Amino acid sequence: MESTVNSGFFPIFVVMILLTGSTGLLGSRLLFDLVSKGYKVRAMRREKSRMNCVDYYFSSHPELLQKVEWVNGDVTDIFSLEAALENVTQVYHCAARVSFQPSDRDIMHNVNVEGTANVVNACLDKKITKLCFVSSIAALGRTGTESTIDETASWKTSKLNSFYAVSKYGAEREVWRGIAEGLNAVIVNPGVIIGPGNWKTDSSMLFRQVAKGLKFYTAGVTGFVDVKDVSLAMIALMESTVMNERFVLVGENKPFRDVMDRIADKLGKSRPGIYAGPLLSSFAWKVEFLKWKFTGSKPVITKETARSAAGKFYYSGEKIKKMLAFNFTPIENTIDQVAEVFLADQKA
Repeated sequence: MESTVNSGFFPIFVVMILLTGSTGLLGSRLLFDLVSKGYKVRAMRREKSRMNCVDYYFSSHPELLQKVEWVNGDVTDIFSLEAALENVTQVYHCAARVSFQPSDRDIMHNVNVEGTANVVNACLDKKITKLCFVSSIAALGRTGTESTIDETASWKTSKLNSFYAVSKYGAEREVWRGIAEGLNAVIVNPGVIIGPGNWKTDSSMLFRQVAKGLKFYTAGVTGFVDVKDVSLAMIALMESTVMNERFVLVGENKPFRDVMDRIADKLGKSRPGIYAGPLLSSFAWKVEFLKWKFTGSKPVITKETARSAAGKFYYSGEKIKKMLAFNFTPIENTIDQVAEVFLADQKA
């Protein structure tokens, strides 16, 4: 009943892999890569999860999608989680809530921190051989210095840390707690993930915003990474003997303006040409905040997104490059490929 997969490192014997967050931007790519490599995968999804990301990856290989065992569940529901872990040996935990809306803070803590605690506890209970947890560069903390941040960074409380960052840091602490209790795990901290997905959510919405005529740019800098690089790095780490370490997954540090300009060029749109400095950004999020207070509509710009877009943060992905001889895809190539998918979707 066991399946053997030759990873290129050494054979791994896997009865079943459980993947949480299997329908998201990263989870759907990871699901495709795992099944393509011959792994047997049980994919957890919420009952009303959108399947557009999954449909994209499996559209040309529908036979592979038939090999996925789908289960309805939620990481905040310990009973569904324990049921999904029956006969599982490895877990990829991608499920998370990403939001910069003040109204989403409670649910973000519930999903990201308490949900991860549930995953860790269930893995310990079921004696899972290895867990791969998807964290974020946000969980490394931000202090306002322009020094390069790597895996050795220690969390420091700062107004530059969004509530999402706080929740991912809390989630990481749960994984480290699990490691202290005997769980074998690896943690990845991806930068801003670029890939095809739901154009109204995640980082994929950058393409939609530019296509709609985005006029403003900021001076901010951050780390970016191709979605397929994150997926392949996770699989490589799980197939390796590496245990109980974390890895920054950033292909390049780039100004937001450069990324927006590249997207605009590939979509045939005008580049954003108005600089949104601190004064303009502050005015914008305050107007959005008042609109939310009076109308209940979620703000397009929040205090956290305005602050993040203006900050300059640099990250190093050298550790995984050296340890696993891993190479990242140039971000320009990623943008070009995703832009082609976006344009094709608009014509469909």
